[in-house]
Amino acid sequence: MTNAPQHHTPPVALITGASRGLGLALARALAAEGWQLVITARDGAELSAAEAELAAVTKVTALAGSVVDDAHRERLAEASAALGGAALLVNNAGTLNGSDSAAAEPLPRLADFPLPGLLETFEVNVLAPIALTQLVLPQLRAHTGAVLNISSDAAVEAYRGWGGYGASKAALDQASAVLAREEPDVRVWAVDPGGMRTRMLAQAGEDLAGVPLPEEVAPSLLGLVRDRADSGRYRAADLPAASASGAR
Repeated sequence: MTNAPQHHTPPVALITGASRGLGLALARALAAEGWQLVITARDGAELSAAEAELAAVTKVTALAGSVVDDAHRERLAEASAALGGAALLVNNAGTLNGSDSAAAEPLPRLADFPLPGLLETFEVNVLAPIALTQLVLPQLRAHTGAVLNISSDAAVEAYRGWGGYGASKAALDQASAVLAREEPDVRVWAVDPGGMRTRMLAQAGEDLAGVPLPEEVAPSLLGLVRDRADSGRYRAADLPAASASGAR
């Protein structure tokens, strides 16, 4: 008697900041590999456009909202559980200076950094990823999954104007390293993707000439997932198929 065919539920990835930039590039790459997706971003219109595109490839749940909102994070975890449980959490959402105001200095010196903006920078870039990871960890443990935290070279290099952002990413790096020690069955990666042609880099006033698109960087990060690489901090430029990278 032959055994009945085995039906495996496609793995689930939860991605923050997934409406554009690296988050959307990773969502596209994972969808092409058969992953189900839970995606989130603050801009509902941009997220809906991303959802429509990705839904033609895979099953997608899109929930607009801010990662600093407790109830929103809970909805994201519940949505992942409803699809079968997350096997990958990508903490990609980030803020440069904690402000949505076009009048705000994009890269304030630490001496002049408005404290509400600095607090928001740490809430978005550090606290929210840790809080979302706490909620999703039971799912990740069940699937022997992974956490991919998007870092920056500003976490390890001293660039004028990047103090708040860089300090928050350095804190995220340290949290990632400790989590990897505490959760040996879950892979935890902090990855510096290098400079990319994104809205954030343009907002920072950086020269985008010759800077790779997020779609050129995403395959290198996907390689970590495919190979289940050891936990640790990586530079996309050092990974196979990585594009040339710049600052931040």
